[in-house]
Amino acid sequence: MTQPLPPGLMISAPASGTGKTTLMLGLLRALSQQGQTVQPFKSGPDYIDPGFHRAACGRASINLDSWAMAPGRMAGLVARAAGADLILAEGSMGLFDGVARPGEAGNGASADIAATMGWPVVLVIDVSGQAQSAAATALGFARFRPDVMLAGVVLNRVASPRHEALVRVGMAAAGIPVLGALPRQAAVEVPERHLGLVQAEEHGAIDDLLDRAARAIKDHVDLPRLLTAARGTAITDAPSAPPKPPAQRIALARDAAFSFVYPHLLESWREAGAEILPFSPLADQAPDATADLCWLPGGYPELYAGQLAAAERFRTGLRAFGQTRPVHGECGGYMAMGAALIDKDGVRHDMAGLLGLVTSYEKRRMHLGYRLAELSAPQPGHAAGTRLRGHEFHYSTILDQPDAPLARVTDANGAEVAETGSRRGLATGTFFHLIAEATA
Repeated sequence: MTQPLPPGLMISAPASGTGKTTLMLGLLRALSQQGQTVQPFKSGPDYIDPGFHRAACGRASINLDSWAMAPGRMAGLVARAAGADLILAEGSMGLFDGVARPGEAGNGASADIAATMGWPVVLVIDVSGQAQSAAATALGFARFRPDVMLAGVVLNRVASPRHEALVRVGMAAAGIPVLGALPRQAAVEVPERHLGLVQAEEHGAIDDLLDRAARAIKDHVDLPRLLTAARGTAITDAPSAPPKPPAQRIALARDAAFSFVYPHLLESWREAGAEILPFSPLADQAPDATADLCWLPGGYPELYAGQLAAAERFRTGLRAFGQTRPVHGECGGYMAMGAALIDKDGVRHDMAGLLGLVTSYEKRRMHLGYRLAELSAPQPGHAAGTRLRGHEFHYSTILDQPDAPLARVTDANGAEVAETGSRRGLATGTFFHLIAEATA
């Protein structure tokens, strides 16, 4: 008998940087401390927040993406919440922010997920510099999409009791429930880094940060009222089968330089019986010689370029592996497979040389957005002609790309992008991170 799915809430905001991650982490830790089993999800293409979610509640977080994932794929992922007491999903950017053209099941907005699953939205509003006017923002969000229900708001960065009282007056006039009010507390803000939040495993004081966030939530959020607002979860589409793994035994680079891999992909590979064999390039480890495939995820190779260049056992072992078996890299892993990487100081570092790619981090330029790729040649797990949906986010620039392109790649608006990926022999790589195969 299939277990019923728990009710859920979407934690979102009008914009990035308003404090939704702090609220999400504080809620996960506080509710877990109270003995509740909470299943976290993350809306959108993010591989950092799920690590913090897991650290906060002890349960693996899963990405949901309405642009990249078909409804059946999302249904299958949400079904993993069976047995939990509550679902908490963290949004990305602003609640209604997405791309202009829809993809598989929407335009990538957190509102798509909330509407599809029937999860009411807890809106985190930064009220610094305003008072009653914050209610106009909340009212607009409550009415913008009839299929998205607002559970209430949590006020963030409240300056004083008087400030809070004025904001509450405006919310009451607009009929918007206030579920909590967080004072300015920089101590519970999650630190940032050049490409987003620091990774959970890199933050030495993660448990202390999460405990402080939980205390702030317990002190300033009406948890019983918030829990009562949870609704859903409504899955109307039949869950689709998870994707097949790209190989049976997969050597996976995994350390501070290579850690950007979507949890839902690894979990689906394991569920299909694949073995994941982690190794650390930074520790100068070579991929397992018994593996069928080597996969180099994205990460921060530009921060460790000198260390990677000096990792002779890793580079020699990777080249030897690539003579007889496939090696695939995504973004940072793709860069590490190339001929060279130029760091922020303009210093050139030799990489593995499986591809001729030369990239530079000296002059930063953001490359960001969804990608739709049609493979012109096979890559591990996918035949030529397959259409893949993914996401690209990096600051490096290609200086030389002499190898054959791997795919024709377009952005969410259908415009071609220059980052086509590369292939040489059994080596393939892309700047985009794979999320799912395209069905639409």
